[in-house]
Amino acid sequence: MKAVSLCVQQDPPIKKSVDYSLLRRLLVFLKPYRLHLVGAILLTLSASALGPLRPFLTRIAVDDHIIKGDLSGLLMFTGLILGLLFLQGLLQYGLSLLMTWIGQRVLLDIRNTLFRHAEGLALRYYDTTPVGRIVTRVTNDVEVLNELFSSGVVLMISDVMVIVWILTFMWNTSHELTLMTIIVLPFLLVASFIFRAKVRTVYDKIRRQVAQMNAFINEFVTGISIVQLFRQERRMQSQFAEINAEHRRLQDQSIMYYATFFPVVEFLSAVSLSIIVWYAAGNIASGLMTIGMLIAFSQFTEMFFRPVRDLTEKYNTLQSSIVASERIFALLDTAQRVDDAPNATPFSGLQHGVEFKNVDFSYDGTIPVLRNVSFSVTKGQTIALVGATGSGKSSIINVLSRFYEYQGGDVLIDGHSIRSIRQDDVRSKIAIVLQDVFLFSRSVADNIGLDRDGITRADIERAATALGADAFIRKLPHGYDTNVRERGAVLSVGQKQLISFCRALVTDPDILILDEATSNIDTESEQIIERSISTLLEGRTSIVVAHRLSTIQRADAIVVLHHGEIAEMGTHQELLAKGGVYAKLHALQFAAAS
Repeated sequence: MKAVSLCVQQDPPIKKSVDYSLLRRLLVFLKPYRLHLVGAILLTLSASALGPLRPFLTRIAVDDHIIKGDLSGLLMFTGLILGLLFLQGLLQYGLSLLMTWIGQRVLLDIRNTLFRHAEGLALRYYDTTPVGRIVTRVTNDVEVLNELFSSGVVLMISDVMVIVWILTFMWNTSHELTLMTIIVLPFLLVASFIFRAKVRTVYDKIRRQVAQMNAFINEFVTGISIVQLFRQERRMQSQFAEINAEHRRLQDQSIMYYATFFPVVEFLSAVSLSIIVWYAAGNIASGLMTIGMLIAFSQFTEMFFRPVRDLTEKYNTLQSSIVASERIFALLDTAQRVDDAPNATPFSGLQHGVEFKNVDFSYDGTIPVLRNVSFSVTKGQTIALVGATGSGKSSIINVLSRFYEYQGGDVLIDGHSIRSIRQDDVRSKIAIVLQDVFLFSRSVADNIGLDRDGITRADIERAATALGADAFIRKLPHGYDTNVRERGAVLSVGQKQLISFCRALVTDPDILILDEATSNIDTESEQIIERSISTLLEGRTSIVVAHRLSTIQRADAIVVLHHGEIAEMGTHQELLAKGGVYAKLHALQFAAAS
């Protein structure tokens, strides 16, 4: 089991600047909620004006009423300020609810879009992409967008508007004090620029580290039996500790940047306030300024630096969202699909047979797996595929099932190219039993029926009875309603394989494919299957792939594959008489058995 650092493909590094084309694509998801977004913007524009209005009113209250001893006027202004605070609180409450509502629905739409797209990708994509990366895209990367949609976009507008309103009220109060307040702004902008650059880089590294951690954990859990069997726990712990330590180091680094930046902002705010107090003190004594102006600008200064600081944080949120969206759209833009032809026709059922005609196939486009493969299966016929490991048997199944696109020749069903027939229709008429059985953590009945249309409980039990699986299923704690747990943990290998037979045969498929379906079955289960398999194959077009030659001796024809090519073809007796590849395989296998 290799270290994940060697097998996990690294994500591309973060871009140096915001890619606004990605942002535009991201904001498309807001389209269904544009009316709600307009309402949120109106709320934030209203709320942003109320905050800076309070210091402006405070100056009037101090200069025109407190100093002059006008108690009734002071009470009126006090009530007005309290009313503004209450109104601002209501607006902020409504804005928070509305933006959270919008954000969660956008995230739901993005996750559903990602999931639907991932479902349609060809198996080639999953062959070359770590599971942890896909999980990270659908979970972590989408969650990064939560803050952008729940608050980021609208609150960035709000912060800008707050700054505009503050500067407006400040300028109307005192031109000189306004200039004194913003004298430290260049230093704040430089600090913000450095902070953004540092945090942007470390956040990208953190996200890539999380993807690596997810991939490692997925590989570890999947191979836990191998880890324990070969006593690799300590090595796995060491590798995970390295990944986790790097993740912690990056998190510490991001905390350090925040711990440095925010005190800098507070320091510059204090410097600005000190300048205002120093400048105003002399002017108050000379009568050029008032105490109300000083109090108002003290509040303005505190308000002014808060949205500037928040904008820096929001920019990092924006940058994080752009990085996440870049990876999300990289998945959505992945075109590794096996697509139907534009004029693909429906397929109602097999009438004549299946033919492979000079088929060439390669998984990676360079190394050939099938070369010039030609054979045919007539309706109702059973054909067997044999050959050494890697000879191309399973590749033929993959091509017929449209899991991969072949590069040369053609596959015909009833004389029509399989590319001209709708994939869903073809797969609905094909049932495959694989060597590696995958069961979902659901009930036995759910794993057999898979919620497919037209399959009833009676159909499920009928298929299980025909295969001899009904007896052991009814002995389970809850019979057909027993939850088999993840990957069928409560069942034996043979029982899981029997359930996969039931799953395949419950729809009465036109084409039945057994891909090494009996290789992992214990003797008792194999005897159960052998007693019913001849009946099940009768009258059905079947393709059987097997290492154990005893299971395919009754096939109507046997195709012997060697290095991706057809070495010979015929019945069991004909191939034995030839004394070729099949005869050698037969002799070796039965010599080993004896």
